[in-house]
Amino acid sequence: MTGIRVLLADDHHLVRTGFRVILETEDDIAVVGEAADGRQAVDLAVRERPDVVLMDVEMPGVDGLEATRRIVAAGTGPAVLILTTFDRDDYLFAALQAGASGFLLKNGTPEALVDAVRVVARGDALLAPEITRRVIATFVRPGGTAGGRRTDSARLSELTPREHEVLVLLAGGATNAEIAATLVLGEATVKTHVSRVLAKLGVRDRTQAVVYAYEHRVVTPGR
Repeated sequence: MTGIRVLLADDHHLVRTGFRVILETEDDIAVVGEAADGRQAVDLAVRERPDVVLMDVEMPGVDGLEATRRIVAAGTGPAVLILTTFDRDDYLFAALQAGASGFLLKNGTPEALVDAVRVVARGDALLAPEITRRVIATFVRPGGTAGGRRTDSARLSELTPREHEVLVLLAGGATNAEIAATLVLGEATVKTHVSRVLAKLGVRDRTQAVVYAYEHRVVTPGR
């Protein structure tokens, strides 16, 4: 069985070693490269074609946010999972807007790290619960970092009523199982709806769909 191929990008050797030890205890995960800065991360992502890149934010030269933008723009395919000790909103929104598929703090557990790698490797997006709450809070704060756009009626009008319901639930942080329970649908049907929502909105994953929904005021907190 083909495993999940992971690239580690962090300017601290001990951190990379720790991540490698944690990940390579799993039978389905292999570390295929290590980068000490963003430029190396981009080069290795193009050459090694990993499934997931674990990306630090603050690195010398090209930082993790710019490296994420370049990897996503290159279209080589890996999902980027941002890991950082810096619990800052500006990093969070910059990472999401750069195309990251997930954002976790380094003070999480080894089990959370392994789970996150598996989640983004299968094409889902991941935000820690506390980060989701801050996304919502920031979008409704006057002058918030990522809010304020008018509704994009052209793309949104392509959604069916059911797909619109799915988008609203996605924006609230619901999982496929939770969406299925709320709408009384099978999970396979929900996955199909989610895929169609992403395609019609022109976003790459669930995280980007959440950002889109709040940027374009499809939903507001409390709804």
